[in-house]
Amino acid sequence: MSSRRVTVIGAGFSGLAAASHLAKSGFEVQLLEQHDQAGGRARSFDAEGFRFDMGPSWYWMPDIFDRYFAAFGKTVEQLYDLRRLDPSYRVIWSGEDLWDIPAGVEALRELFESRCPGAGEPLDRFLAQTRYIYESAVEDYLLRPSLSIFEFVDPRLVFELGKMRMLRSMHAYAKSFFDDPRLVRLVEWPVLFLGASAKKTSAMYSLMAYADMALGTWYPMGGMHRIIEGMVEVALEQGVDLRLSRRVESVVTKQGRVVGVQTEREMVECDAVVAAADYHHVEQNLLERDDRQFRETQWARKTMSPSSLLFYLGVRGKVDGLRHHTLFFDRDLDAHMSDVYERPAWPKEPLFYVCCPSKTDPSVAPAEDENLFVLVPLAPGLQDSDEEREKIFELVLRRIEEVAGSSIRERIVYRRHYAMRDFERDYGAYKGNAYGMANTLSQTGPFKPPLRSRKVDNLYFAGQLTVPGPGMPPSLISGELSAKVLTEDLGAASPS
Repeated sequence: MSSRRVTVIGAGFSGLAAASHLAKSGFEVQLLEQHDQAGGRARSFDAEGFRFDMGPSWYWMPDIFDRYFAAFGKTVEQLYDLRRLDPSYRVIWSGEDLWDIPAGVEALRELFESRCPGAGEPLDRFLAQTRYIYESAVEDYLLRPSLSIFEFVDPRLVFELGKMRMLRSMHAYAKSFFDDPRLVRLVEWPVLFLGASAKKTSAMYSLMAYADMALGTWYPMGGMHRIIEGMVEVALEQGVDLRLSRRVESVVTKQGRVVGVQTEREMVECDAVVAAADYHHVEQNLLERDDRQFRETQWARKTMSPSSLLFYLGVRGKVDGLRHHTLFFDRDLDAHMSDVYERPAWPKEPLFYVCCPSKTDPSVAPAEDENLFVLVPLAPGLQDSDEEREKIFELVLRRIEEVAGSSIRERIVYRRHYAMRDFERDYGAYKGNAYGMANTLSQTGPFKPPLRSRKVDNLYFAGQLTVPGPGMPPSLISGELSAKVLTEDLGAASPS
């Protein structure tokens, strides 16, 4: 029997994962990527001697990456040089009040005790509970395709979800352990990557705090794109036909079944499609109206994750006061989150994050210079303008200079900004979102847009708008789940 053909749209984390798993199962896989390099939001670019990662900059949940590569007989060590950061990151609360968050639970406990005597014991309890949540999630919950609510109608699982604090908010959960608002903020901030405030995110996602505090913050030398390079190597070894600079114009169907995709250059016939591009973009722009699962009005009611205003800066000379990761929590977080989630507006006093990988990796900047990546969370769908971007830049630059203790403005030799309209142009991102769909309780598991189309046979989805959610590790899992469901539906192909 000849192998069946599957076309995967989009060579980001989920697309590469889906393509590799499908090829391993014996399918003939063609992976189409509209850009001239793989990676999606995790692309990189070079300018003035600096190498910039365009999107993801936090390497958490290293066990998920280990698990992914092990499925193909590889280890992370064979593919890239991974280093644990210590300190994991710096938090700037206000003025000279800053904390370097150490690597390792014992050192972290010492920090908590030094800042708030007696906080070590509740930290122990918090980490014990969140370890259970983390291990339960990565061994079971996150690996469920969530195609039906009945996957979760299981007395044992209902009990487990209760223990995982599914119905409690992350903010309430954090406050049940700590009185100091800084400690509360420290254990709840990682859920901001999931697209909603801690007050509206399930405490199940405290697993992110466990990943941060217990499993650590890591960095692949050479930049985050090294992960993509490793994934491409695996995909090619599995026989994936990766084609760059191939923009898909439509998913072609006949009598309710996928028959191929139309690119700018050609019609690609296939037996199934995995759409690992933006879910909304695929549904609204690549499918005919009768093939769509959701109307535009339904998308408008969904809660999207924030967008981001990004600045890529190349700076001559060193910038003091920063670590590899530095969180600026020196303004009112609730006010900024209100601007993002409740009354969308450009923030007047934004919180932001700076990544300075040149503190760890000399290859990403000329000798003695610094590479800065600045991220400001924004509400999706704002009216984007260069004027608003420039206002934010002036605010964040002033505060970076306060921490650095010197001016860096005249030392900036390269600057690029990137926000909503760029996310829309480059990724078809709905409302310019940066992280997909918010992981609110009503948009978790089977309440997300499904991995398998309900309208078109042999059409599947992967990525951060479907199961299990946003972030690099969930995207790896999403690609695997989509490939698994497709393989179960079509039957494993014969090895090619």
